[in-house]
Formats: sequence, structure tokens, C-alpha cells
Amino acid sequence: MSRSMLFAIFASAAALFAAPGSMTAEEAKPAMAAETTDLPKPAKSGLLPINGLNYYYAVHGQGEPLLLLHGGLGTTDMFAPILPKFAENRTVIGVDLQGHGRTALGDRPLSLEAMGDDMAAIVKALGYEQVDVMGYSLGGGVAFRMAVQHPEAVRRLVLVSAGYASDGFYADMRAQQAQVGAAMADMMKDTPMYKSYVAVAPHPQDFPKLLNQLGAYMRKDYDYSADVPKLKMPVMLAFGDSDMYRPEHEIKFYQMLGGGLKDAGWMRENMSQNRLAILPNRTHYDMFFAPELVATALPFLNGETKVKTWDEIVNETN
Repeated sequence: MSRSMLFAIFASAAALFAAPGSMTAEEAKPAMAAETTDLPKPAKSGLLPINGLNYYYAVHGQGEPLLLLHGGLGTTDMFAPILPKFAENRTVIGVDLQGHGRTALGDRPLSLEAMGDDMAAIVKALGYEQVDVMGYSLGGGVAFRMAVQHPEAVRRLVLVSAGYASDGFYADMRAQQAQVGAAMADMMKDTPMYKSYVAVAPHPQDFPKLLNQLGAYMRKDYDYSADVPKLKMPVMLAFGDSDMYRPEHEIKFYQMLGGGLKDAGWMRENMSQNRLAILPNRTHYDMFFAPELVATALPFLNGETKVKTWDEIVNETN
């Protein structure tokens, strides 16, 4: 199997696992570049025993809390290029998801639902009643389940490159995802995904097991459309204009949240509380460190919805 095909398979891999999305192979190239950019030393970090797992967490900055969840086969460190900007006026809580980074895989099967419960428990253990949440790819899937299962814990939600059903992916991506498994572990040893894993994993020998778990999950079909209307908090969907999700799926997701159903009106009277952002010149594999993602998501997370009307602009110039 060629190296480029290997990257393509893993690029799509962690993606499906993100039920709303995940990190991936080609995605891992920029991810690795991101992880070589050192994060500032966290104000607080450590391991939390949650539901039979020891989750690694790191806290940066001060202000309103923001839970930041990484993509598949990555770690919190992949956000290094953009996390400091969020941390300027925010308490950013980064968590390494089950089997990723500094959090051991354990014996429990990978499950978005279970990790959604885990994130709510982590937030509570750290002393927060409610947080804003931003998840990318795999982290988007976990964030989605957290918000559905524990809506009281989520104030605002940003899902980056994350869908609501497996048919949201292009068909060729699903075929590649189906090939993921432990048999590929040896071929992975020269890839940035493997190197970043063994650099920090508490049990590096679990890498083949992680691939098996990811592959088993990715071969399953899923459809969370019935849960989308349960998201009552403000939600932003963010995709690259060349993402691995079909544009029709992205638009349908937004419409299921109540957006894009009619004109917003002269006075914005029909405006949905939810948002859809499609960033130009971005793919699934570089969305998570795009500076424009910060510029797009941060005002939403801060609850900034006021814009000047045409009347106000005209009056200012007179």
C-alpha cells in the first residue's frame, strides 16, 4: 500500500469516528506541524479519574470557561497555533480524549456517547457548572453527544468539521475508513500520527489496539438526526469549503437546527440563534488551526450578535 493511500485512509479515519467528525491522516500532517508549536505552560494540568479512565486535562488562561476537544489520532496540542488566542480572555480546558495523547485507552470500547458523559463529568470535577464547548472532528462528535446528553452543562456549542450522520461523508471516504485496523500499525510507524502518539502516550504499545477500536467504530453506520433538535443552546457549525463532508449535509444540518429556512428579515426578525460558517480555502485537515476559525468562533462564543443596521450606518455618515 502506498504512503499516500495510507495517509488518505487515516485522514478519513478519525473523521468518521467523529460522528460529528475526527482528525485524520493527511490531516495529521498539519496536525503534527501544529503539535511542534509549543503551547505555553498550562496554569493547571493533571489526570482525572472519570468512569474508569484517567483523563489528561490542561487549563490555560482566565475568563469564561471553554472546553476544547481535539480530533482523532491527535491531542490537545494540535490546537497550539490557535489556543493562545482563545486563552487571552478565556479559561481554556483542553482534554486528551480516550486512547489519545496522555489519556490511556483502557478496556472500554470507544463510544461518543460514553465520552460525552465523561466530558460532563470532567467539567463538574473541575468545578464548573456550565462551559462553552468547541470540538473538532472526533472532538466535535464528543461535543455533540455531551450537549445532547448533558444540555445543562453546555452554554454555547461550536462543532468544527463535524456532521450528524455517516452518510454525510463522501462515499469514497467511507470506503477508506472501513480499512482501518491493527494490521496497519507497522505501516504507520513513520507517520506523524504514530510519532505524536508514542511521544506522550502512557502505554505506547496500545497503538494497534487503538486502531482496531477506531476501525470497528468507523465501520458502523450512525444517524443522530433525531438528536439534533435537542440542541437548544446556541450552536455554530463550521466547515471548510473543501471539507470531507458533502455540502448538502452541512446545509441540512444547519436547517435541522432551524437556520436557513427563510429570509432573516429587514430587522433580523427571522434570524436563528444558530450559525453556519463555511471557511474558504480550508479542508478538513487544516480547519483546526485556521486563524479565521478563531475570528469566526470567538464572537459567537462571547454571545456577540449585535450588528449595525443600514439605518445606523447611513446616520453615522450624515
